[in-house]
Amino acid sequence: MSTSSVQHPGTSSTAAPAARGRVIFVGTGPGDPDLLTLGAIAALADASAVILDTERQTEILAHPAVKVAEEADVSILGTTETGRPLSPSVRAKFVLKHASAGSRVVRLVTGDPFLDNAVADEAAACVKGGIDFEVVPGVSSLTAVPEYAGIDLIHSGGVQFAAVTDGKFSKANTSQWGGAATVVCSTLVSMVGSLVDAAKASGRPGGDHVVVTLHGGSTEQITLPSTLDELVLAVESIKAPANDPLHVIMGAAAEQRRELSWYETKPLFGWKVLVPRTKDQAAPMVARLRTYGAHSEEVPTISVEPPRSPLQMDKAVRGLVEGRYEWVAFTSVNAVKAVREKFEEYGLDARAFSGLKVAAVGSVTAQALRGWGIEPDLVPQGEQSAAGLAAEFPPFDEVLDPINRVFLPRADIATETLTAGLTGLGWEVEDVTAYRTVRATPPPAPVREAIKTGKFDAVVFTSSSTVRNLVGIAGKPHPATVIAVIGPATAKTCEEHGLRVDVVAGKPSVVDLADALAAFAAERRDAFLAEGEPVLKPSQRRTSPRRRV
Repeated sequence: MSTSSVQHPGTSSTAAPAARGRVIFVGTGPGDPDLLTLGAIAALADASAVILDTERQTEILAHPAVKVAEEADVSILGTTETGRPLSPSVRAKFVLKHASAGSRVVRLVTGDPFLDNAVADEAAACVKGGIDFEVVPGVSSLTAVPEYAGIDLIHSGGVQFAAVTDGKFSKANTSQWGGAATVVCSTLVSMVGSLVDAAKASGRPGGDHVVVTLHGGSTEQITLPSTLDELVLAVESIKAPANDPLHVIMGAAAEQRRELSWYETKPLFGWKVLVPRTKDQAAPMVARLRTYGAHSEEVPTISVEPPRSPLQMDKAVRGLVEGRYEWVAFTSVNAVKAVREKFEEYGLDARAFSGLKVAAVGSVTAQALRGWGIEPDLVPQGEQSAAGLAAEFPPFDEVLDPINRVFLPRADIATETLTAGLTGLGWEVEDVTAYRTVRATPPPAPVREAIKTGKFDAVVFTSSSTVRNLVGIAGKPHPATVIAVIGPATAKTCEEHGLRVDVVAGKPSVVDLADALAAFAAERRDAFLAEGEPVLKPSQRRTSPRRRV
């Protein structure tokens, strides 16, 4: 007969307690990733699993401020086989499945968790299942979307708010609509007919002024004025999927809408911008373009790979640690990344740069160094290029400089401009291939077709190599597409490929390039308005050829 001992309260035990799952319901706002709260960003950084409402929320995870661990499990709730939203019980089971394994689960919710979405049942399921939960409130779509549509709610005579995603417009919930000056309701495209019936049943007239907004707060936002009688036809004209969210504003606030449409009048609003990129280097560009209302589509043109042989880099890193160099000159973010990865391979960190002087070719490369904990000693104040760095680099001085060597980690296809410039200043340059640039595989056929047929409004080139590689893997952009480039060298490469350049950044940075494209678009819009013409996107005007053959 075997016996077992029972651990009594207050007695010690060497066994660690089992990991306890936790669910954090995080409000993400109506659609604009910039509306994430600091609490939301912190929760995502600490998540072992992330559950999204819809695929649209993947844009949130791509925001520069969001850091999700590579090992975190990311999944999307999606819909039923018939395309209907999942029931609260099914969603709750999905969430509990992840949390029961001891995971710290972040459940991303559009808008505010308890105000915009029916997640209370999911939270209740957590309590019943012995899982702790917490809520990170978000910006409610019920108030944010009307503001994105340029609607003033403060002077609307009082507002009734409603969130209906299950199609149940019960009399108990809608009976007060008839007497309200303004009603704001969030629902789904498939439920607009039921909303109209409920509004009329409450006493609202068929001629009531209505504003309907789809995808509020996103770069795909659409806002239409209508009346209650014409609302169903107005929504049908957009041809949106049945489960797409929309917001309907009825009454005084909709009637008073005048000149407050600020979001959909941004200079690049609705523009589809092609961003040819090197791997993992488009985030600042995309973030900046989004602030101007553009929707970006990234196309990898270059893949950054390790050098074919690591021997040169191994020798250079050992020489750096042993004091072989006076300077290290970084000409790109990729060079910083390559050296950093080699350091980590050897178990080294930024302290190995103690006593060395560090140069960066420009502000973006300098920022990458600062992210590693290294403050560069030299960043060119003028032209931020290899030539600009060579022009401001100090000459070798036998009295002041104990060592005459410069370590120059670079790409396999880099030019000799900097090497020649430093050699002319008396330095001995050891340029080492730190990484290789390889042309990426062609994008999918629909993307290639969109590039050639002018469905993109603009393309932004950040280097000559992105020009050559995009043309090589996808063909030339359509003559109607606006071409924006980061500097004169890239502009020259475009011209060599028969592309007419419309925009050149004032400074060689991706942020300045986005700003320059927005300024071009604003001037273009003003010209249309001055001539009394409708403001059309470049993809909507394909009448005159704009490329040299």
